[in-house]
Amino acid sequence: MRPSVIQLVFREKGALYAAYMPLLTDGGLFVPTTREYRLGEDIYLLLSLPDDPQRFPVAGKVAWITPANASGGRTQGVGVRFPNDEKSRQVKLKIEELLGTTLQSAKPTQTL
Repeated sequence: MRPSVIQLVFREKGALYAAYMPLLTDGGLFVPTTREYRLGEDIYLLLSLPDDPQRFPVAGKVAWITPANASGGRTQGVGVRFPNDEKSRQVKLKIEELLGTTLQSAKPTQTL
């Protein structure tokens, strides 16, 4: 079975902040989706970051699942863990650079 391809477009930093998962060693993102996934399933992201015309391909894996009707009104979707490779490391660095000091913020996110 081919991994599904999801286009993930972040137009502003707030949305990126809410989705980014610094807790994962190699980085990761929350992907809102109503599709059913299993843990460990491959997922292919085409990532667009704010103010960047480039699209970044990331071959990730499902690290956790937020089911429909999750408590606290959380958005249904999956957490995608970035692979441990050079290309993904560049994307992670780019995201963390974009977010800068926001990463230390106490603002709630959609992630863990």
